[in-house]
Amino acid sequence: MSRHRISIARDQYKFSVAHMTVFPDGTKERLHGHNYTVALAIEVSQIELASMIPFAAIKDAIGVLCVEWKERVLVATKNPFFVLVRDDARELEFTLCDERYVLPRQDVLLLPIDNISVEALASHVATILLERIKVLDAPHVKSLEITIEEYPGQGASCMIDLD
Repeated sequence: MSRHRISIARDQYKFSVAHMTVFPDGTKERLHGHNYTVALAIEVSQIELASMIPFAAIKDAIGVLCVEWKERVLVATKNPFFVLVRDDARELEFTLCDERYVLPRQDVLLLPIDNISVEALASHVATILLERIKVLDAPHVKSLEITIEEYPGQGASCMIDLD
């Protein structure tokens, strides 16, 4: 039995964001930014014409996510050191590791994860894309892998088995 891997990793699938990674002792990095890239790979058990996976839906979903996340401050709402103070149409006020932040609401993306790290981002993006890309819901699609890199050659991957 052969295994096949299909990958999509193009320079256009990127988003520039600011974030702060929190460490287990309650310290954190300073607010800084990255130009993250997103790559996707799927493993399939069949490559015959009838089993072809159209790339367009996959590329569209990655592109939409990158646009949604572009030029935002990412904040992890499940972090034990995060406290939401106020969230209204104009501003978001929170503390993170006992430091106070007030940001324009439109500039912040609250994510239901426990940290803004490449590992957590890869896992969260994998979950989002799995929900959005309906062509992956086929019996011959065996796994999904998402890789997020913060620099070329430095990042993390999340693999989800689908069978």
